[in-house]
Amino acid sequence: MDESSQIRSKADSIKELYYASGEKNLDHLASFMVYEANPDSLLKYGKIYLEKAQRDSLDNHLSSAYSMIGYSYKYKGDLSKALEYFFESLKYAQKSGSMKAQGRSYVTIADTYSASKNSQNAAIYYRKSIEVLEQESDSTSLGSAIFNAGDEYLKLGKLDSALLFVERAQLIFQKIDFELGQAYCLGNLGMILAEYGDKLTSERRINEAVAILEKYEEYYPISVYLNYMSNIYLEKGDRISALTYAQRSLDLAGKYGLKDQISEANLLLSNIYEALNNSTKALEYYKKHIQYRDSVNNIQAVQEMANLRTDYEVSQKQAEVDLLESAATIATLRAKRQTLLLYGVLVMFILVGLLAIGTFRRFKFEKETKKIIEEEKNRSDQLLLNILPEEIADELKIHGKVKAHRFNSVTVLFTDFKSFSTMAEEISPEKLVESIDYYFKEFDRITDKYGLEKIKTIGDSYMCAGGLPTENQRNAFDVVQAAQEMMEFTKKPKPEGIVPFEMRIGIHTGPIVAGIVGVKKWQYDIWGDTVNIASRMESNSQEGKINISGKTYEIIKDEFDCEYRGSIEIKNRGIWDMYFLK
Repeated sequence: MDESSQIRSKADSIKELYYASGEKNLDHLASFMVYEANPDSLLKYGKIYLEKAQRDSLDNHLSSAYSMIGYSYKYKGDLSKALEYFFESLKYAQKSGSMKAQGRSYVTIADTYSASKNSQNAAIYYRKSIEVLEQESDSTSLGSAIFNAGDEYLKLGKLDSALLFVERAQLIFQKIDFELGQAYCLGNLGMILAEYGDKLTSERRINEAVAILEKYEEYYPISVYLNYMSNIYLEKGDRISALTYAQRSLDLAGKYGLKDQISEANLLLSNIYEALNNSTKALEYYKKHIQYRDSVNNIQAVQEMANLRTDYEVSQKQAEVDLLESAATIATLRAKRQTLLLYGVLVMFILVGLLAIGTFRRFKFEKETKKIIEEEKNRSDQLLLNILPEEIADELKIHGKVKAHRFNSVTVLFTDFKSFSTMAEEISPEKLVESIDYYFKEFDRITDKYGLEKIKTIGDSYMCAGGLPTENQRNAFDVVQAAQEMMEFTKKPKPEGIVPFEMRIGIHTGPIVAGIVGVKKWQYDIWGDTVNIASRMESNSQEGKINISGKTYEIIKDEFDCEYRGSIEIKNRGIWDMYFLK
């Protein structure tokens, strides 16, 4: 019995066990997902599974049921619908508290983004899965997630990140002696090194990968690696190396009947020979590329057309025989001609029908693809806006980078909780984080209300600024009002379980430079003496008080009551006038 038959038999056995248990054991349905690849069957049992899990409010089974239905849509090619169910699966995995289920959900979401060519989101969710899987003992799943993240970074052209992740996955696979995983890592390392221009090392890595993959009869990835290497060297102008890799890939794909890779290798050879000014060879390989491309993409249509053509030819031959046999009578001849005409009309209608179906399917596919692209664009934009101001995000999308900007008058605010370090040692980490989250969520709402830009949180300190990324003359007034609301919020009664903190606030106005730092986990940040002085205003404040610098006071003094504290020396910054807001 071959492997697919064994898997099919296992799926049937699970069905029998489920019905034998009186349809009560949902664990059977959960394991059914592992062995069933038929999308219609997955959808059917997924809906049964979901209904029973909803009835008993079982979060862990709800997560598995949504995942099962998601896989059914993924196998059908409806990636947008699959993502909807995978995100529902994640929601219930998080509610159940199962790290294993959460890790699985993140991986399925990442895999689906990868299948839809959205490497940016795929990388994000692979990294989320890694954070969860690091807490589990499944080294194979962790290594695979890390490898896949590296693969997506390679697709995005982020070579440093790709190299870091693939090397880390390789170490994990070496530790658990997973040779096939090591082979994939070697292959990807070869592609990364080729991008860096290290030809000798990249070839060695690719050849090491090929040797292992041949042992496991994994010929498809071998062909992929060889085609990739060919593309790299063609782009770098090394046409001889490109030709060698492409021919090697074609020979391998031809030997094992890998039609899509045969098509790809032929296209590569056509491009290489075109670059070598050999138009005859280029045309020859391009024709073969078209031939195999069509055989991969249009097998069903070709079969339908072949069947129609056969039917038509049979009808023609039969009509000719009938004509010969009935030559004696004109009436019979006319009848046969009408029959032939009828066959012709029938074939024409069938062909028109097939053309209409094909057109509709193409329209439907393009519509669904457009929908997926639009949804993922919106999701990506939203993720970007969660970490960057809108103007900065727009500049990054248009130019691929963000220039540093100087602002002449920005008002910076710092907050700090009294005795936070001492409190952190006395209460549980969960309660501490819950309390900080309670305060900072309200601070986020207040900064949005007054049009301020949240810069970052540093432990128990919250930092925001007014007057950027769009300059305005009222930024000092906006920041002071926001500070007052933040302080009032800390003094209100707290829900049960939330730690009551006393808070200090410091504010200063002056010039700063703003921009994005780093290539990973982008952060919009600000620099300059103004930031340091605002921090000193906070540290020189008192619990329950808002301490502002003399410069900010001069701007807002006509609208806010303030109490002069005197000239106070601050570390490394000299003597400054300070005021408490009343």
